[in-house]
Amino acid sequence: MRAVRFHEHGGRDVLQVDDIDTPEPQSGEVLVEVVAAGVNPVDTYFREGSYTPFAMPMIPGVDVAGEVAAVGPGVTGFEVGDSVVGTGIGKDHYGGYAEFAAVPTDRLAVVSDDVDLVAAGGAGVAGVTAWRALVDHGEMQLGDTVLIHGGSGGVGHAAVQLASAAGAQVITTAAPKYHDRVAELGADVVLDYNRDDLADAVLEAAKGDGVDLTLDHRLDDYLQFDADVATTGGRVVGIGENDPQVGFDLSSSARGKDLQITMMSMFNTPDLSAPLRELAGQMGVGEFEIDVARTYDLDDAGEAHRAVMEDSFLGKLVITP
Repeated sequence: MRAVRFHEHGGRDVLQVDDIDTPEPQSGEVLVEVVAAGVNPVDTYFREGSYTPFAMPMIPGVDVAGEVAAVGPGVTGFEVGDSVVGTGIGKDHYGGYAEFAAVPTDRLAVVSDDVDLVAAGGAGVAGVTAWRALVDHGEMQLGDTVLIHGGSGGVGHAAVQLASAAGAQVITTAAPKYHDRVAELGADVVLDYNRDDLADAVLEAAKGDGVDLTLDHRLDDYLQFDADVATTGGRVVGIGENDPQVGFDLSSSARGKDLQITMMSMFNTPDLSAPLRELAGQMGVGEFEIDVARTYDLDDAGEAHRAVMEDSFLGKLVITP
């Protein structure tokens, strides 16, 4: 089979397409014929060496979607021909940038046959991160006012849909060219993140005296902002930052509101298949979707890595082997 691999850490030029043996599914694994693999910033971190993968040469790609081609010993709940979506395979297991991937069943869920597998290929990291942030860590409740920074991004556009489906009032930020689509996905209020009065606009849009729950992907830029717009007892869930130096300019804003701050990583999810099953069910009935901004073949994985870190787009980038 053909697979993208890197034999050493480095820039995009270390990615190469190799012809290698198709893996055999081991106990607790299924062999997936890959239809699509989402491109995530974390894929570039593994490639650069910020996060060390478990073995070299490494096949990148945390997300995967496709059809079950074979099942390993002892596997139940999956059959040859099933459509599946998975995530969490590019950290300590060979990833999805390949024609086939052997995937542990605790990182997979079956989706209905009418689900678009190209779009599903980008669902894993985005959907599971949003689910864990809002539902598990954020304890989102019906009627909450939820602020989602970056509603046009991969996690952001997933979170907008999940919060809307849960009956929250959804406030989000995005570039103006994406406002209409983000509103279609379920946002009640979409604000330009560049406006000078953004905090005032968020507070004006919020019900009550501020935001109940905030999902923040750039804590170095917005942590103080999150505290300033939060209601008393508000919750902030942080999923990332550009600069690891994260802190408050004025911590009294947070202390005075009993602000609850949770930092999270999708890779700490105890059972990835559980939120994947929830997302698969919603995809099957059309209540959750992934917008695919662009697709790339295996030979263009390096360009996909550049684009995911540098370009502006709505939704996800996906590799289709």
